[in-house]
Amino acid sequence: MILTGLLLLLLALLGAPLFGIIAASALLGFYRSDIDLSVVAIEFYRIAEMPVLLAIPLFTFAGYLLSESGAPRRLVRLTQALLGWMPGGLALVSLVACALFTAFTGASGVTIVALGALLYPALTQSGYRDNFSLGLVTTSGSLGLLFAPALPLILYAVIAQQLGIAHNITVDAMFLAGILPGLLMLSLLAAWSIFSNRSLPLTPFSASEALAAVKDAIWELPLPIVVLGGIYSGFFAISEAAAVTACYVLLVEVLILREIPLGKLPVVMRESMVLVGGILLILGLSLASTNYLIDAGVPSLLFETIRELVSDKLTFLILLNIFLLILGTMLDIFSALVLMVPLLLPIAIGYGIDPVHLGIIFLANMQIGYFTPPVGMNLFIASYRFNKPVLQLYLATLPWFLILLAALLVITYWPWLSLALL
Repeated sequence: MILTGLLLLLLALLGAPLFGIIAASALLGFYRSDIDLSVVAIEFYRIAEMPVLLAIPLFTFAGYLLSESGAPRRLVRLTQALLGWMPGGLALVSLVACALFTAFTGASGVTIVALGALLYPALTQSGYRDNFSLGLVTTSGSLGLLFAPALPLILYAVIAQQLGIAHNITVDAMFLAGILPGLLMLSLLAAWSIFSNRSLPLTPFSASEALAAVKDAIWELPLPIVVLGGIYSGFFAISEAAAVTACYVLLVEVLILREIPLGKLPVVMRESMVLVGGILLILGLSLASTNYLIDAGVPSLLFETIRELVSDKLTFLILLNIFLLILGTMLDIFSALVLMVPLLLPIAIGYGIDPVHLGIIFLANMQIGYFTPPVGMNLFIASYRFNKPVLQLYLATLPWFLILLAALLVITYWPWLSLALL
């Protein structure tokens, strides 16, 4: 068994597809336990029955449509018109625009590529230091993962519900839980942006430009209101909100504004569904693998082992954050969720940690891990996108990294921040 595990680990290090490694481990485990291998197919059927699962492809498709349209440019113009007059105004514009865009696309790399071409030159031309501008765009690319309707929030709720050990986890609860922690991170970075650029000249507020920017973005403005207002008022279920969002974005960007030609629509559909297919494939296989681990008593054994080494909740949370930060540098957020949540959730509940609070800690670590040296994914995306050495990106993101680490400590040790709105 140990030899098999080492072989699978070696295959993973050599670049074998993640779903193949997960599938092999699950099938081997069930085979050695004399359990019919059709249980793996049953897991796919089980997740296919979940109504909330419809939200993942629909929100993903809407996010890809927005990224291919002129919505990023209109979003930057609107936030610049409304916030540009403040000290560090353009920096605040960048933070807010990236957070909102990431919330809808669910992928920080897409945000850096889509908005970076607009924001980075604008920041440097406005007198912001090069390293400050690089650090801001690289960091803020992952800020929106705690804001609805980001896919990681939905995926965490789906995985936790499948485990059947935490009944208070719903997609609505995760959407609400992410608001205050996300605002804390955004506020601290905004304060740093204002302080470090307080000597820059201010741009006077122009009512005419603000009105023109509002008119320019008039079709995108209803989106947050429709999605979030519909969900939190109870008018829409999550899957219904996703369907309305996808239909609205498709209607606006393809038929009304005509920024995405009909001939390009199949390409956008294919790219978005490739991502969705990868997520669902890993999710189904991971849940099958998780069921084997639960049947074999691995989470209980792991909890008892950790309990012998770590006696108190505070120490466990410190070790958990360190582990998740490292994990966030090596795995994309979707793979990390489906692989680690089934193992960590039972252990965290054993230490008295609320499952919803654990989800916010998990996702906060993941979004910081995206730009944690030496191998954070956003560092390399930004290096390629802006043609800068990775070492410069390390230095540029360091202040932002430290600020978000401080926010992470508050989120971790003050559960009220995540649970107050539930």
